[in-house]
Amino acid sequence: QVQLVESGGGWVQAGGSLRLSCAASGSIFSIDEMGWYRQAPGKQRELVADINSGGSTKYADSVKGRFAISRDNAKNTVYLQMNTLEPEDTAVYYCAAEVTWYKGHLYDHTKFWGQGTQVTVSS
Repeated sequence: QVQLVESGGGWVQAGGSLRLSCAASGSIFSIDEMGWYRQAPGKQRELVADINSGGSTKYADSVKGRFAISRDNAKNTVYLQMNTLEPEDTAVYYCAAEVTWYKGHLYDHTKFWGQGTQVTVSS
């Protein structure tokens, strides 16, 4: 199996910054896309940013220019640097990874999710 463990959430005032980290561990053969999603109360989960193994990135329009996603392939870790935070960024943030992993004597390909970390931005 594969586990994703997030860290770095918390409370911050509007205009502040936070950095989220998510480390994948377990029976990993390779990781393709890694990304961050968020879900605010009463809303659907949405993609914030993702990055492929080659470093190509994409962002939600609402965070372009404020957030930056990066990854360390050697550590199977993805980061989200969040700057100029706004109250509208308040949500539970989840990391996800498309992982090829060892399943007994076979390989499987699964999108794994972290447990989520709360980010609260006060005005």
